[in-house]
Amino acid sequence: MRKIIVSPAVYKKFPDFVCGIVIVKDIQIAQKNKRIKKPLNKMIEQRKAEGQDLINHPYLKAWDEAHRRFGSDPEQHLPSIKSLLTRIMAGGGLPFINSVVTLFNYISIKYLVPCGGDDIKKISGNLCLDFATGDESFIGLGSAEVEHPEKGEVIYYDDMSKQIMCRRWNWRNAEFSKISDDTKEIVINVDGIEGIPTSVIIEARDELASLLQEHCAAILRTDLLTEHNQQIPLPD
Repeated sequence: MRKIIVSPAVYKKFPDFVCGIVIVKDIQIAQKNKRIKKPLNKMIEQRKAEGQDLINHPYLKAWDEAHRRFGSDPEQHLPSIKSLLTRIMAGGGLPFINSVVTLFNYISIKYLVPCGGDDIKKISGNLCLDFATGDESFIGLGSAEVEHPEKGEVIYYDDMSKQIMCRRWNWRNAEFSKISDDTKEIVINVDGIEGIPTSVIIEARDELASLLQEHCAAILRTDLLTEHNQQIPLPD
């Protein structure tokens, strides 16, 4: 049975890391949904009104510090939530890629935490979070160029194909495992680090699960990765 696995080495360096997991077994994904887009736009306007100080929120600072601890510059390679907010503060909106990605963005902006997901059917082995050896391969979203991570970089990757789903923990997603309109099975992560209460991650995870059920007819279950629960089985 395949699993979602956080390496013990990650927990040795980041013992407070928690990851809210949503495993979707079946879902209906749409390219348009005004009922989803409206609350996202409202949340974007709310965050804009809070101004640039939001970039200095403790949750964002917590991820900046985590990135520095594994050797990544969070000003050059922005954690995903920081990237979303920077784009919003610059006056930009967020495109409606599909209903699931839009709900990811809504939850990220509302709770100020990284959130993402991958198509389980595209992953051949275990989905692992670990420090890169540098031999793994990565093709970024919208790209065709093969890259390799820096040694020691935190990556989500397929331990069978050695393909990376996300570089620098939550910086940039891959093309091969992206969620498309015909995706049916998804593993979703809502990430928390030292300085972000576990209760916030659980609340964000549960709201996302509820929204996926309401708007996308998702059949799913939830779980939580912690230092004391480092592996979760994936559906057959």
